[in-house]
Amino acid sequence: MSRALLAALCASDPAAKCAQVAALRATDVLHAAPLRTQDLEAIPGRPARPVRVQPSAVPRRGLGSAAGRAALIHAVAHIEFNAINLALDAALRFRGMPDAFYADWLSVAQDEARHFLMLSMRLSELGHAYGDFTAHDGLWEAAEKTAHDVLVRMALVPRVLEARGLDVTPGMIGRLREVGDAATAGILELILSEEIRHVSLGTHWFHYLCSQRGMAPAATFAALLHEHRMRLHPPFNLEARVQAGFEPAELQLCAAASAGR
Repeated sequence: MSRALLAALCASDPAAKCAQVAALRATDVLHAAPLRTQDLEAIPGRPARPVRVQPSAVPRRGLGSAAGRAALIHAVAHIEFNAINLALDAALRFRGMPDAFYADWLSVAQDEARHFLMLSMRLSELGHAYGDFTAHDGLWEAAEKTAHDVLVRMALVPRVLEARGLDVTPGMIGRLREVGDAATAGILELILSEEIRHVSLGTHWFHYLCSQRGMAPAATFAALLHEHRMRLHPPFNLEARVQAGFEPAELQLCAAASAGR
């Protein structure tokens, strides 16, 4: 059995992690060694910096300055770095799924690693590096809370937390273009187009698992949001959510959130 998938997940240096992820092959994922208790202590591999703080402690900066734009890029890079770990963790933790599940999440991890490297290069062009700003740990905390059930993971991580990126990225792109940062806007446009597929994979596997368990997807999604006290927040990119497989009943949840209900 291969331990390459675990090694990539546990790698703490960002460049090394991205290189290991790029080198992973389908056989590394399909024949990954099962998780051991001692492995859990090393998951996920992360560098000492950025310093992780509560979300409310991450300073807000305007995009009118180079430092403000660098802070935004850093925040998105941090999300992408966490997304690498989330995709690898899904492929490693949840065994017994169809082979296509592992191929899908390997492809997502490789996309996220590529996104992270593009953002890191852009940060460097602005005189900064990953780790120069504080960041929060919300995405990985969600991974820990959903580690017990692949259905819950598919419902709440790709379809709530990662789908949030579909909603807010167009606004970021617009603001960056307004201040003349076409380079960063172009990177975010590419990321947005690929993230739609990532969220759609979460939808596909969520629906697959609901079918396997005889559960109605839209009702189950709403129930899980309530159970885990997760709220949907406007604005919503409904076109992207439709492309990512959200059903009309789920889009009604977005409409209710927009109306404050």
